[in-house]
Amino acid sequence: MSIPKIGEPAPDFEVLDDAGETIHLSDYLGKEVVLYFYPRADTPGCTKEACAFRDDYSAYSDKGVVILGVSPDSVIKQAKFKQKFQLPFALLADEDHKISETYGVWGPKKFMGKEYEGVHRMTFLIDAEGKIKQVFEKVKPAEHSKEILEAFEKDAN
Repeated sequence: MSIPKIGEPAPDFEVLDDAGETIHLSDYLGKEVVLYFYPRADTPGCTKEACAFRDDYSAYSDKGVVILGVSPDSVIKQAKFKQKFQLPFALLADEDHKISETYGVWGPKKFMGKEYEGVHRMTFLIDAEGKIKQVFEKVKPAEHSKEILEAFEKDAN
């Protein structure tokens, strides 16, 4: 599938979170959402990105913004990752990669000369009406949270 475009409705989904609870994106209508996709829990880049969101969490919650992390890891792996790094936001277990495919982030990757299918690190900002507000395709894990916060600041001005 292709990447949803700015202004389009964000595709809804049903998935288990790190606590094994079923959630839908539509549960968050009325709130702005940072929906970020990462390749694998507890790997160096994914940990940097998640911890940056954790460290900036109060800035997001002060704005009423919800953060949702998505990877193809299991509920158990997501729960361990969340607990290990004390992440204050939900991690979604997209084990069948349906959400990743729907958002156009699942596809061919290369690592150390090997090709495989996996998640491309991307983030979608979703407005309170459930529409795609911004798409970040080139994500640098350590700086990404600050980049997102800057986008919210520009919006506020």
